[in-house]
Amino acid sequence: MAYKVLQHSIPCMVKMLQRAPGIWGRGEILRIISNRHASSSTLDLSGILPPIATPFNDDESIAFDKLEENVKKWNAISFKGYVVQGSTGEFPYLSKEERVNLVRFVRKIAPKEKLIIGGSGCESTADTIELTAKMAEAGADAVMVVTPCYYKASMTNDAMVAHYTKVADNSPVPVILYSVPGNTAYDLAPEAVFRLAPHPNIIGMKESGGDITKIGTMVFKTKDTDFQILAGSAGFLYSSYAMGCVGGVCSLANVLGPALCSLGEFFKKGDLAAAQRLQQRLISPNACVTRRFGIPGLKAAMDALGYYGGPTRLPMLPVSEKDRATIIQVFAESGFM
Repeated sequence: MAYKVLQHSIPCMVKMLQRAPGIWGRGEILRIISNRHASSSTLDLSGILPPIATPFNDDESIAFDKLEENVKKWNAISFKGYVVQGSTGEFPYLSKEERVNLVRFVRKIAPKEKLIIGGSGCESTADTIELTAKMAEAGADAVMVVTPCYYKASMTNDAMVAHYTKVADNSPVPVILYSVPGNTAYDLAPEAVFRLAPHPNIIGMKESGGDITKIGTMVFKTKDTDFQILAGSAGFLYSSYAMGCVGGVCSLANVLGPALCSLGEFFKKGDLAAAQRLQQRLISPNACVTRRFGIPGLKAAMDALGYYGGPTRLPMLPVSEKDRATIIQVFAESGFM
């Protein structure tokens, strides 16, 4: 993995200095090169990374004070790091400036050893490259790039390979592919992944579709390329570990972080019975914060379990009081309250 990252980092930094002098000063370029050399040998994605929820005030402005409170609590959990501005962070409803500011803020208050992965995906390749550069400057160790999806008929495998290749060629930090068909209605095909996995600056993928056969096939076909696959939901975390995933980026980790970390530890130690029992308990709570009630459900669970969830941004509405009671009941019945 160290070779794969370093093989790309210095040429890319030189290109960034030449092409974007307005964004990158020479001192900033040298600082990031130095940081990447120091960290490349440890840029391993193994473990649990919550895609952190973005807290809002009642006026829909970002509640940075509440975010700091949440992050301080998460810092005590054995997370590998944080994904800032993933789907759970409501990134489609935030401006690019807000997205970068959130990466910068979390980097400042997270321990140095925690990875910060910025969600830099945009519909156009050019916008993605620009936002990736800004997130790297703000302190992101890597970026997670969701598939473009608006013009679905044109999003062929060739289009995806061209998009991700150009982003990775121009990114000063490693790139992680992100397929989330539940939100985009577009499933990144394994054939495209196989073509992208050897790229020296593409280090892995978050797979949220839940197709275990797809996950297993991708792990098998990319096993010689230092390509790391992360489960995109706690609902199939155990099965993903069994197929060779290295960890998970799971919304449920916002509220049940210790349990998700424990599942991984049980699996690594070979205590499959304990891992299986814990996975079974996680399924219903996970459904509440994903496909059943979505981000409003997650924020309701956070409010109930000692974190700040708060409101969502319009047009997303909060859960009803009836649904809030249902969420609490489900978590209690699973032994988490």
